[in-house]
Amino acid sequence: MNTLPLRLIVMGVSGCGKSTLASALSARLGLDMVDGDDLHLPESVGKMRAGIALQDLDRWPWLDRIGQYLAQAHPQGRVVACSALKRVYRDRLREQAGDVCFIFLDGDFDLIAQRLRQRVGHYMQPGLLDSQFRTLEKPQADETDVIRLPITEPVQDLVAQALQALHSRLHPAL
Repeated sequence: MNTLPLRLIVMGVSGCGKSTLASALSARLGLDMVDGDDLHLPESVGKMRAGIALQDLDRWPWLDRIGQYLAQAHPQGRVVACSALKRVYRDRLREQAGDVCFIFLDGDFDLIAQRLRQRVGHYMQPGLLDSQFRTLEKPQADETDVIRLPITEPVQDLVAQALQALHSRLHPAL
């Protein structure tokens, strides 16, 4: 990633803080932001409300909508909160959106489970966290467009770390 507009995807399992960080980065950088949860089909939302894990067939059209959103022109760029759990999902987003940068919020099961139990008003059932962790393929070293951040840090620190890493990618000589 070396030019504007920025196309950022804040990724990780449900409850890791994707929406919070994406919103904070959006405000800080003046980027349009959408929560990938808002782009799910009603049928997929219904499954998750019922505690049914989504399958790849449920996810492909959703990933395409996210990729298309990111690919649309915007002067500064766009940011999306999206789980992007498997490498094949990230590859699909790369194909759709072009030059993207993923910010992977990495955390352990127990901390995220605790966060999910405290969350109210969200259709994603805490019982689906097992499925999310089973599906998760953590980004590997050859995925050079990924910034890994620990979820144990406060949001303002995560924003600062993300901005520092983005600056290094945009202006490597500085």
